[in-house]
Amino acid sequence: MPSEGEQPSPQPAGETVRQLRALATPQGAAALARATGLLAARTDVVTALSRLRAEFGADLGGPAWGVARQREKARPVFGADADRLLFTGDTLEQAGRPELADRRAARLLAGGVASAVDLGCASGTDSLALARAGASVLAVDRDPVARELTAHNAASLGLPVEVRDADVVDLVAGATGGRVAGRGAAVLDPARRAHGRRITDPDGWSPPWSTVAALLDAVPRCVVKVAPGLDHDRVPAGVEAEWVSVGGSIVEALLWGRGLSATWRRATVVRAGAVHELTADADPGRAPVAAPRGWLHEPDPAVIRSGLVATVAEQLGATLVDPQIAYLTSDAPVDSPWVSSHRVTDVLPFSVKRLKALLRERGIGRVVVKKRGSAVEPEALVRQLRGKGEGRAVVVVTRVADVPTVLLCEG
Repeated sequence: MPSEGEQPSPQPAGETVRQLRALATPQGAAALARATGLLAARTDVVTALSRLRAEFGADLGGPAWGVARQREKARPVFGADADRLLFTGDTLEQAGRPELADRRAARLLAGGVASAVDLGCASGTDSLALARAGASVLAVDRDPVARELTAHNAASLGLPVEVRDADVVDLVAGATGGRVAGRGAAVLDPARRAHGRRITDPDGWSPPWSTVAALLDAVPRCVVKVAPGLDHDRVPAGVEAEWVSVGGSIVEALLWGRGLSATWRRATVVRAGAVHELTADADPGRAPVAAPRGWLHEPDPAVIRSGLVATVAEQLGATLVDPQIAYLTSDAPVDSPWVSSHRVTDVLPFSVKRLKALLRERGIGRVVVKKRGSAVEPEALVRQLRGKGEGRAVVVVTRVADVPTVLLCEG
C-alpha cells in the first residue's frame, strides 16, 4: 500500500494485510486521524509524510497517509462512513455508490430472501448493503486484502458479514437448486482491471465471462455488475440488462438473473436524488430521422447504452438528426429526465471560419462544445472559437444526413 506521492511498486498481499491490521489498532487510528488533519490543512506530501513517519514510524506513517487520501476521495460518495472504512486505490475504484448498492440489495432480497453471497467482495460495498437490508451475508474472495478490507469495514459499521477464502469459479460451478454457496441470492462483480489497465474482453475478466453466464443460468436470483460498454449480443436471453447513470455519467451496468428480470432493457437515471426508470420489453428499433428543428435533445448516456433512444423519441415526439447519431430534435421544448435540451438558433455546414464569423456577429465570446460523430477535439475548438463578446452559446458538432454539421444553440 504505497503512500500518496510515492511511486507504486508491487507489494505482497501479506504485507498489505499487515498494514491494514496495524491501521485498525488504536495507534493506527491515531495515525489516520493525524493524516486526515494534515490533509485538511493541505499540507504538502513531503512534509506530511515526514511528520507522520516521525510521529508514528514508517510502518504506520506511509500507509496512514495513503488510506487518508483514499478516504478523502471516498467522502463525497460514502459520506461520514468514509472515515470508518478502509480502502486501497483499486478497491475504491471498484466500490459502488452505497445508495445504488442498497437499491440492488433491496431488489435481490425482495420477497423475503434471507441469505446472500457476495462473490468477489473487494472492499465489501455489496456485502455491507446486503447486511443493512437484513440478509445473512457470506463474502468470498481469494484475495486476502479484499477479505481483510471487507471484514474490517463490516465490523466498523457493526454489520454481521461472514468472510471466507473461496474460489468464485468453483462456487458457481457447484451451484445447485438455484443456490450458490448455500445462499439464495448472489451478487458478482468481476474484476475488470489488471496492472492498471481496463480489460475490455469479458473473457479476460476475473472470474471470466463463462462464470458470469454460468451464474445467470444456475441462480435465478442474482445480479452481475458488468462493463457499461458490454456488447448487447453478450446478454443472454431472458436476462434483463440495466444501465445506471448519476448526474449524466454512467456509473454501472447490471445483468439481472432470470428470477428477477422484469423487462428486456432498463435505463435508470439518478438526478437530484430522484430515480427515474425507463424500460422496454423488446428492441424498439431506430427512431425516425428528420432535419434539425427548433430544439436539440441529448439523451442521457444510460438511455443510449440501453438502446432505448427510439423509446424516448416516441415519448417526446422527436426524431433523430442522423440515423447513426444519438441526437434528437423536435419543434418544442420538453420536460423529461431522459434528455438535456438546447434551443437551436442556427444550423450550418461545419467550417471553423464560418462559425467564428457567426459568433463574432452575435457577440458570442464563450462556447461549450459538444460533439458526436465527429473527430473534432472539443477543447481545441473552444480555444479556436474564444472571442471578445460577452455572449455564451453551445456549439454542437455532429453529422446531419451524414454531412459534418454545426448546430448553434443558446448557452
